[in-house]
Amino acid sequence: MLGFIRFLIRRIIGGIVVLWIVDSLTFFLFFSRPVILVARELAGRTATPQVLQEVVRNLGLNQPIMVQYWRFFDRLIHFWRSDALGESFFSQESVKTLLAQDLPITASVVVGGVVLWLIVGLGVGIISATRPRSLFDRLSTVGVLAGLSMPVFVLGELLILLVFLPLNENGVTWIATGYVGLSQGIVPWLGHMILPWITLATVQAAIYTRLSRGSLLDTLGEDYIRTARAKGLSERRVIYRHGVRAALTPVVSQLGVDIGALLGGVIVVEEVFSLPGLGAQSVTAIDNGDLPVIIGFVLVAAAFVVIANIIVDAAYALLDPRVRIS
Repeated sequence: MLGFIRFLIRRIIGGIVVLWIVDSLTFFLFFSRPVILVARELAGRTATPQVLQEVVRNLGLNQPIMVQYWRFFDRLIHFWRSDALGESFFSQESVKTLLAQDLPITASVVVGGVVLWLIVGLGVGIISATRPRSLFDRLSTVGVLAGLSMPVFVLGELLILLVFLPLNENGVTWIATGYVGLSQGIVPWLGHMILPWITLATVQAAIYTRLSRGSLLDTLGEDYIRTARAKGLSERRVIYRHGVRAALTPVVSQLGVDIGALLGGVIVVEEVFSLPGLGAQSVTAIDNGDLPVIIGFVLVAAAFVVIANIIVDAAYALLDPRVRIS
């Protein structure tokens, strides 16, 4: 237990260092440019020199870059303050407030999608591995190829065309687009989330089906599995007690990698299903050149990836105790 705690502390410290590096690189990427370029993005290409100078002065862009960096980093350290991420250049609203409004929507899509693709992907993969070359295995292979070949936005539009519209035309309004919060009831919330979850999970479920199938097939061929069978253990215990646990380690590792790529897919899903989450907010900020909001989105995305990978590393260490001392 003590070894696991030390392992977890090392991962948390490493995550904090990664967040600091990402924060610093993001700041210098946007604010190390000539201030007049930043001001022109905000004021418009037709702004007069007097207007540009006024923008530079109001935003503090005329101060030395390290002074601006310290102010930026000082706000981040005091993350509980409302101005921890600054204010939007356009709406003058706190970036922290804007992100706090949108984060529950994106979190709903992400968490539900991950749970769905793990249940489907691991379930189909394990059944396929225990029944190789069966009809189910062959059908799942076709399903994997179909899932891997389907772009996220195409699948989302197909679900709207083939599921959402026909159901609504026949009076079934439970499944809907847009977003309602849990405060309005879990059933309406599920109805608005089910199609985005299916869209986000389909491609990933196909990947995890193939990965878990191959990993479990390799594990079932190991010597200790044959030894367990020779001792007279039931096939169910051999597979689920010994085989599946060992086969999950590469799956867990892949989950940590996929979390980073997940945000790109979430942006597309939010646009398709009219979900006003972080994706829609980030697209608007990029169109407007709203640097504080863009930076806030990058920092939240980085924190999301770091926290997810710490959780994945902890799960990996629990599955494989050798990781704790490596």
